Amino acid sequence: MIRAHWEWALDDGEGRPLVVPSPVFTTQYDAEQWLGEHWRELAGGGATLARLLHDGAQATPGVVLPSV
Repeated sequence: MIRAHWEWALDDGEGRPLVVPSPVFTTQYDAEQWLGEHWRELAGGGATLARLLHDGAQATPGVVLPSV
């Protein structure tokens, strides 16, 4: 059985991808919950935009991470 593969891709303020590994989730809900719990830490590390990927393709509009 193949399971859905959800993960976050993070970009910096200049739109460049950050090399920050994201956990892999089996549901969109779990991925979104994780971002809700960790966005401050990610923003503190330079991330300004989080893009949710589903099996490698962007699934939703990007989420802007406010400055901390």
